Amino acid sequence: MRALSIAASGMQAQQLNVDVISHNIANMNTTGFKRQRAEFQDMLYQNMERPGSTSSASGSVLPLGIQIGVGVRTDAVGRITEQGSITATSNPYDLAINGRGYFQVTMPSGQTGYTRAGNLAVNADGQMVTSDGYPIEPSITVPAEATAIQITRDGIVEVTLAGQTDPQQIGQLEIASFINPAGLEGIGDNLFLETPASGTATTATPGSPGMGTLMQGFLELSNVNAVEEISSLIVAQRAYEMNARVITAADEMLQSTTQLR
Repeated sequence: MRALSIAASGMQAQQLNVDVISHNIANMNTTGFKRQRAEFQDMLYQNMERPGSTSSASGSVLPLGIQIGVGVRTDAVGRITEQGSITATSNPYDLAINGRGYFQVTMPSGQTGYTRAGNLAVNADGQMVTSDGYPIEPSITVPAEATAIQITRDGIVEVTLAGQTDPQQIGQLEIASFINPAGLEGIGDNLFLETPASGTATTATPGSPGMGTLMQGFLELSNVNAVEEISSLIVAQRAYEMNARVITAADEMLQSTTQLR
């Protein structure tokens, strides 16, 4: 009975859907997090009678045919890269990207990672780093005698030194963009890696054509909408229950068959 395997594929699909939704909800307060969405496709059809085939010697053509679907499968788990809400923190090392772009990070392996999480800090050497201690690219080193730091919307980093009134420029931040940011590979720790699907990174200063601008003293929150996620969770749960009910009904039908006298 096909209904057993078909309903089982539906239960597996909805289980994955719930996994994706639960991951979104768990990261509601993760800085720069981008929610994901499970996408599904119907599986191959069994052709009992192919539509358009000849049904008689006179050349009659079947207008419909008989095609039996065999279930559903996961097509992809896509990432929604829309802008998250921006909140003020008053921390001079917090940066939010308003628009397209990713901060570039040098990972311990030497690879370049990309992140939307702008909760930066300064390490013991004065270098601007992420919360995990990974230096950002291009490297920015804040002098020990700096009393204030200012980062403009186009990424110019200036500091005010002790005993001086005029700020001095110490570096220029750059951000990277991708033609298909949804194709980036998430590796955890708010980091992404470039893939053939994302395309090659294009780097430029903030505010350049096609690039977002920086906001000092702000952070971008996740783009997870709690109401939408809870609604999706309820729908997924009901779909799972209905597929389970199909399996129960198919089992009862098989029982009736075995009890025939």
